[in-house]
Amino acid sequence: MFSGTQIVDTLTRLRITHVVWLPDSTFGEWETALTESPELELIRVCREGEAWSIAAGLYLGGARPLVMIQCTGLFESGDALRNAIFDYGLPLFAVIGYRSYLNQDAIPNDSARVFTEPILKAWGLPYRLIDSPDQLSELSEHYKQCAQDRKPGVALIAEGRM
Repeated sequence: MFSGTQIVDTLTRLRITHVVWLPDSTFGEWETALTESPELELIRVCREGEAWSIAAGLYLGGARPLVMIQCTGLFESGDALRNAIFDYGLPLFAVIGYRSYLNQDAIPNDSARVFTEPILKAWGLPYRLIDSPDQLSELSEHYKQCAQDRKPGVALIAEGRM
């Protein structure tokens, strides 16, 4: 949906310092641009739960981190998310890939699609669904609003064939 260059440009304009991620097939296409960016530090994790802990430490140290994982990783990382966002009250922001959202007919029974938005709502996490290429600016707008309000937030990026 977006090129690596578009994502790096957007994150750089938002003054993000670190991208803490476990890439999926969609986000993995951005790796070269993220790695080559002099403004961003790419931090790879083994499990999504680590991403929230690392982002929390970076935030407490004065950095501006962003968590980047797929929705299935959101499911896996709930306890770490709960600690960082609710127990510590940190306004962490995430870009989360919404697996198979754009090709629902091809994969009609993908439970990841069934549970993603209800889980975000259950956690009380404000999110924006970005499901077309012309919505990249909504990621920036949502991030800026969350940062201004000192609240966590999610940009939910639709994945799959368009």
